[in-house]
Amino acid sequence: MKQLYFTVLLMFSFLLGGGISDAQAQQVQWLTWQEATELARKDGNTKKIFIDVYTDWCGWCKRMDQDTFQNPQVAAYMNENFYMVKMDGEGKEPIEFKGKTYTYVPSGRRGYHQFAAALLQGRLSYPTVVFLDEQFNMLSPVPGYQKPGPFLNIARYFGEDIYKELDWKTYSGQSK
Repeated sequence: MKQLYFTVLLMFSFLLGGGISDAQAQQVQWLTWQEATELARKDGNTKKIFIDVYTDWCGWCKRMDQDTFQNPQVAAYMNENFYMVKMDGEGKEPIEFKGKTYTYVPSGRRGYHQFAAALLQGRLSYPTVVFLDEQFNMLSPVPGYQKPGPFLNIARYFGEDIYKELDWKTYSGQSK
């Protein structure tokens, strides 16, 4: 009986937070496009914009959500340096950007959103993440699944304005 009592007490204390630290519980604060642009303008455009373009059927998108965006270091860095937007590449809601309205386009079995197509420069590949500067200018789309370490390296390249001084190959050690 004492062992059962101890086990229940131990489980209860774990559930109250003893088993998960605050750093591990860090999560990305996802916004809609409209929320991000409103926050950026309200805050005087002090952060860059990050857009995760995904689809509901994309397995690699789901894996990146679990492996990369739920990583405590990634979540903390991204929340601090970017307005984080989650955008369905096949979403149906219109999006306003720089005086133009982008809408959903039915096409074949699945359609696509015009804004996703514009951000991905016509290459509808999922997942693709997109970095915009503080004035909503395109920095770069980055296609494909990214593990936490390599993703954080890419995010720092844009988030810390390293791209203004070094090209990607030099920064990433790919140049000879």
